Amino acid sequence: MDIALQERLQLALTAQRRAFEAERMPSYAVRRDRLERLLKMTRQHGEALAAAMARDFGHRARQESLLADVFTVESGAKHALHRLRRWMKPRRVETPLHFLPARNVLMRQPLGVVGVVAPWNYPYYLAMAPAVAALAAGNRVLIKPSELTPETSALMARIVAEHFAPEEMHVITGDAEVGKAFTQLPFDHLFFTGSTPVGRIVAQAAAKNLTPVTLELGGKSPALVDRSADLGLTASRLAFGKLFNAGQTCVAPDYLLVPRELMEPLTQRLLAEMRRMYPTIAGNADYTSIVSPRHFARLQGLIDDAAQRGARVLRSHVDQPDDRRLVPALLLDVPPDATVMQEEIFGPLLPIVPYDQVDDALAHIHRGDRPLALYWFGQDGAARDRVMAQTHAGGVTVNDCLWHLGQEEQPFGGVGASGMGAYHGEWGFRTFSKEKPLFIQSRFAGTKLFQPPYGATFERLLALLKRIV
Repeated sequence: MDIALQERLQLALTAQRRAFEAERMPSYAVRRDRLERLLKMTRQHGEALAAAMARDFGHRARQESLLADVFTVESGAKHALHRLRRWMKPRRVETPLHFLPARNVLMRQPLGVVGVVAPWNYPYYLAMAPAVAALAAGNRVLIKPSELTPETSALMARIVAEHFAPEEMHVITGDAEVGKAFTQLPFDHLFFTGSTPVGRIVAQAAAKNLTPVTLELGGKSPALVDRSADLGLTASRLAFGKLFNAGQTCVAPDYLLVPRELMEPLTQRLLAEMRRMYPTIAGNADYTSIVSPRHFARLQGLIDDAAQRGARVLRSHVDQPDDRRLVPALLLDVPPDATVMQEEIFGPLLPIVPYDQVDDALAHIHRGDRPLALYWFGQDGAARDRVMAQTHAGGVTVNDCLWHLGQEEQPFGGVGASGMGAYHGEWGFRTFSKEKPLFIQSRFAGTKLFQPPYGATFERLLALLKRIV
C-alpha cells in the first residue's frame, strides 16, 4: 500500500476518533445541528448535484437525480429530525418479578467513527442516507464515494467540507486502491453498498479488525406475476421499475416470472408501456445513460450471449443511440445457463420466464441466492400470502416496484447473499448505536439471600424461583 495514502487515511480516522473521545455522547442539540446542516447542504446544492451526476453518467435524467438522490436524503434527514429526541431517550424494559424493585434500562450510545463506502448508481443518496443515520446516532463519519462518478464525488467532498468540520464528517475521494485501503481501517462500524462479490472482500477486510459491517448488496430480484394480476397496471409499474435510472438500481426487477398463457400479452403491454414512457431513446432527456463504456459493453454482451443461445430479443425501440443510452430489451426463451440468468443485470434488460404452476415459480426463485427485493403482482390475497411465506428477500413491494426502498418506518437491508444488517429511520439509528443494557439495582434488593454461606434458605428460594419464572 502507498505510504502517503495510508498516512492520509489514518490521519483522517485519528482526527475523528480524537474528536469522538472528547465528546462520546453528543447532546440532542449537537446532533440536531448536524442533521440540519446536512439537510441545508442537500437543499442548497440539489441542482448542482443533479448536474454533476448527469456529467458522470454521460446523461442522467435530472428528475431521477432530484427524486432518487436529493429528495430521498431530504426526506430521511427530516424524518430523523422529527424523531431524534425519542430515539435518543433511554428506554425502560421489563424487569422480571424476582428482580424487583430493580429496573432495566436500555441506553443507546454512538459507536464512534463510521466508515461509509458508497457506489456509483445513486452516488449522493447512498453516501448520505447512511450518514444521516450515523450522525443522528452521534457518530463521526468518513465517506468513500465511487471513483466512477468523479464529478459528483468531488462536489460532495467540497460541499461537505463547507458544511462540516473534517472531524465531524469528511469525504475521501480516490480510485479503487483508496477504496481498498479505506475498508481496511479500524472503524467502529463499516457500511458498504455495492455488489455481492465486492461485499465479500469488504467483509474479509473488516474482519481483520473485528469491525462490524452492514452490507447492502444486490442479486437477482424476481418479479412474480400471479394469474389474478391486472396486466395493464402490472406492465406500467414493471416498466417504470425496470427503466428508472436505466435499470441501474440494486432493487430493480431482475427477471420476470409470468404464467405461460400470459407471457405474450404481458410482453406486448410491457413494450407498449416502455414506448409510452420513452417515445424515443436517442436524445431523450428522461432516459439515463449507462454509466461507463465498460458497463455498456457488458450489458450488450449479455444480450449477445442470450441471443447466441437461442433467446428471442425484443427491443422496445428501433433507435440506435450513440451516447450510451441502451435501448431496453425483453429477453424470451432464455436458457438457464445464459449469463444474463446467472449475474445481476443492472441495466434495462428483462428476461421473462414462463411458469405453469406457482410451485414452479417458487422453485425457480429458491434455486438462486436470496434476493435483495421481491415483487409480486396480483389481486388474490391468499396467493400473495403463500408467496410471502414461502420466499426470503430483503424487502418486498406488492403490485409495484422499488417503493419499499423509500419507507423510513421500515428497515431496508438484504438477506443471505444480498446483504446483512439494515438501515432507514430508527433502524439506521440502531445500526450505528450500541444498545447498552443497564440493570439498576435497588437499595432494598433481596439478592443478599443468594450470597454464601449457602444452606436451606438458598435451596428454598431457588425452588420458589423455579415455580414463578
